[in-house]
Amino acid sequence: MFETLSQRLQEAFRQISGRGKLSEQDVDAALREVRLALLEADVNFAVAKELLARVKQRAIGAEVARSLTPAQQIIKIVHQELIATLGEPAKLDLSGPAPNIIMLVGLQGSGKTTTAAKLAVALRRSGQRPLLVAADTYRPAAVRQLEVLGEQTDIPVHSEGVAVAPPEICRHAVERAKKSAYTAVILDTAGRLHVDEEMMAELQAIKAAVKPSEILLVADAMTGQDAVRVAADFDQQVGITGLILTKVDGDARGGAAISMRAVTGVPIKFLAVGEKLDALEPFYPDRLASRILGMGDMLTLVEKAEAAVDKEEARVLEKKLRSATFDLDDFLKQLRQVRKIGPIGQLMEMIPGFSQISRDVPEDVTEKQMKRVEAIISSMTHEERRHPEVINASRKRRIARGSGTSVQDVNLLLSQFRQMRRMMKGLASGKKSGLLDMFR
Repeated sequence: MFETLSQRLQEAFRQISGRGKLSEQDVDAALREVRLALLEADVNFAVAKELLARVKQRAIGAEVARSLTPAQQIIKIVHQELIATLGEPAKLDLSGPAPNIIMLVGLQGSGKTTTAAKLAVALRRSGQRPLLVAADTYRPAAVRQLEVLGEQTDIPVHSEGVAVAPPEICRHAVERAKKSAYTAVILDTAGRLHVDEEMMAELQAIKAAVKPSEILLVADAMTGQDAVRVAADFDQQVGITGLILTKVDGDARGGAAISMRAVTGVPIKFLAVGEKLDALEPFYPDRLASRILGMGDMLTLVEKAEAAVDKEEARVLEKKLRSATFDLDDFLKQLRQVRKIGPIGQLMEMIPGFSQISRDVPEDVTEKQMKRVEAIISSMTHEERRHPEVINASRKRRIARGSGTSVQDVNLLLSQFRQMRRMMKGLASGKKSGLLDMFR
């Protein structure tokens, strides 16, 4: 989402990075570029102005003048002030008596229904028993959409069709949750193409009927400046307690994330980072600020890996790697686990220093390569995966036909696999090969 903003900011800092001492004019020139980058990214003008005023006050002060690397010190200040603008990390308020009621509000098309299912999946993962509520009786097929998502995730959905008023549906759902010991109730309310009095009156009626502990605004990160106005309207008329930004994995310029928190004063609690129903991340301002400035985000990468990787399988693979007995079946399992963590481009952005490389490598290229390898291995028999040495010319032609690739692609994969296994054998017998002597 922040690719353009990140590039512009890094370019602004690059211009001052080679200077041993910075004048006030140098700082002004750098901050002018930062201001342009923020405005182009759809950051609210007043928010950008206030952020840069704080940065400038600190940048021309003693802490930069005394620094051995003034440019790095300015980057540090921008990083700290960006975190301050994004606010403190905030979790869902689940401290009250069960069931805790979470009300999702927002405009039509912002992704409320899918986000409701994603939030339910996240809550179940943390030990909660969620109940989804289909309270959008206006949008065609909205009730059915939530029911389908409930079936996919095995999470119950309370629905009463379109004849019952949404406040009554929500009240009945809460009564059901109390009787059936559900710990969280997620209300998927109706939206409109724009804010209107009828929608706000209905949301106020739902709020009065069930008294939710959380009212979360689901906002499309790609709507730019308009998202800030929408957030302010909802906060004024309904009183929101947090924000969920959707479509963060798209080509949004990122200003909404920076602006909405500053304008409304309420925290961003989650980011929807993909289409899959587990693609909902808690919002950490410091991690996002680091990614914007091209510093990576190793903590999120580690958490994604821990969630996706089967620990027992990892231990078994480690033994096979140490003894150089791993085969193409093991290789395929690892490939699939890597793909579960996320797109390669997103993973590279989280590694410090790799953000520029990830921009230079087209996302579809790496994804296509991984899919091709998976298709080739999947077209092999169990024996061929366990013993690749039995794959002769006729088998290669069959595998190529089955995977929609060429014999050359099959040869390349087998050659790379053999090289990898030889390398692991060398590491496993490091003393014999002299590798261990290098570390003595």
